[in-house]
This record gives sequence, C-alpha cells and structure tokens, in this order.
Amino acid sequence: MQALPVLQPICCASDAPPLPKAAAAELAERFRALADPTRVAIVNRLSGADELCVCDLTAAFELSQPTVSHHLKILREAGLVEASRRGTWSYYRLVPEAVEALRGTLGG
Repeated sequence: MQALPVLQPICCASDAPPLPKAAAAELAERFRALADPTRVAIVNRLSGADELCVCDLTAAFELSQPTVSHHLKILREAGLVEASRRGTWSYYRLVPEAVEALRGTLGG
C-alpha cells in the first residue's frame, strides 16, 4: 500500500475547518441539483413562499406538469425541497437546513 503524501500547510489558509467526505458529497449533490436554470428558478420562487402547489409552479414557468415534476423530483432527491399531498395536488417547500448548509458553504 502506497503512503499518502504529507500535506504542506497553506500560507494563507482559511479558518474554515475541512468538510468531512460525507458532508462534501451531500453538498455536491445539492449543488448538482442546482446546476439547471429552471431548478434554480424553482428554488428562488419557493424561497418567497412558505409552500407552493405544483400547479402554481407549472403556471409560473409555462412548463408542462410532468416537466415541473421532474425538476421537483431532482430537488427533492437532493434534499432541497419536501412535499406534502393534499387531494390530487402536491405542495412543495424548501428544506431550511439544506439551504443553510449551502449558504454556509459559500461563506454567507
């Protein structure tokens, strides 16, 4: 087995502690989910409301309901949004802890 190289200190290092690998992987998945302009716009729209019906998002983006649902599924799988069902409609809201984790990574 090959020995790992010794890391040299960086002269102007950040005060931020290194992220554990699992946390970095989780954050990377969330950022991947936001790599699409429509999903960024959906998150932006959700940030201005407690929750929104999928029908409102469909109307706001002039996209088909299956397309909006596909984007919401990716955001849900990344842990950025959660949903509750009422009758035939699903209502979506941001997961505050997930948004805070992204904000913290960006130094905000």
